[in-house]
Amino acid sequence: GSSSPATNWHPLYSPALHSTFILFLLLLYSSIPTATLSSPGSVPTEKATTADPQDMYNRRTKRMEELKQLPICFCLLIGTIIMLLQHLEPTTAQPIAGPPSLSPSPAPAPAPEFVNLTDLLTVAGPFHTFLGYLESTKVIDTFQSQANNTEEGITIFVPKDSAFSALKKPSLSNLSADQLKSLFLFHAVPHYYALADFKNLSDISPINTFAGGDLYGLNFTDVSGTVHLSSGWTITKVSSSVHSTDPVAVYQVDKVLLPEAIFGTDIPPMPAPAPAPEVSPVADSPTASSASENSTSATKPNSSSRMAAGSSHLFMGTLCGVVMVTLLLAM
Repeated sequence: GSSSPATNWHPLYSPALHSTFILFLLLLYSSIPTATLSSPGSVPTEKATTADPQDMYNRRTKRMEELKQLPICFCLLIGTIIMLLQHLEPTTAQPIAGPPSLSPSPAPAPAPEFVNLTDLLTVAGPFHTFLGYLESTKVIDTFQSQANNTEEGITIFVPKDSAFSALKKPSLSNLSADQLKSLFLFHAVPHYYALADFKNLSDISPINTFAGGDLYGLNFTDVSGTVHLSSGWTITKVSSSVHSTDPVAVYQVDKVLLPEAIFGTDIPPMPAPAPAPEVSPVADSPTASSASENSTSATKPNSSSRMAAGSSHLFMGTLCGVVMVTLLLAM
């Protein structure tokens, strides 16, 4: 059912103040001479004309005494209101909550960008030798299919043409068709990795490649922001980022990745990581928690200020009481 609207009272309204005002009206009514409350027509004219002068004087004196009580009642009202206002805290009426507003639905995420790996490797580079091997072994079809799989993506490590020219021993010409295919499947992992992700990959190496099996895993280490790869036989690094937009990442490497499963176990050692620079100790600075505590203590009133406010309220109430007692005694 529909609920009735809430009444918004004045901030200074209180039942005590309301009751005090009614009491003041009663006192004021009782202080007004009774003769003034009656209409002139209700007083017999012959009684007014034949009244005794002494009686008229007494009634006038009584009326003046009654009128003297009006300032006392007025002071009583003012003093009571001051004491109530000293102790009452204004309260703000809470606004009536309206119906919840419907936030606009977020725009749909843009569709992942489709990357044609053949076009990318043709324009970038020079990666013509690597692309030629991918096409001859049909590995390019496997990579392109994975690139279209936007849930996982693909990361490819592409040697430039000079890396194949520098490759003397072992020679790729002695490999069988299956070994050659496994060699180039070894140059990609079935997941998209940005450059910042390789720092965490050093803890979970080796990472499986498309070639499959533990002997076709890649080890990653992050040395001062440079990504190093160990393929079992080859140790190289990522020299540049050719393309890095989810779901496709293509990174240039300086050497051809030669797996241990094909070229044997005569593995050169990995370079030792460069020592981290020593950082001089920094002087202790105030923490965020202490700073927030200081700011909170600065904004909140302390107990001494509250005691001072209470003392002033008590002083005002006492002063008003003394004034009222003095006026009553002066009657």
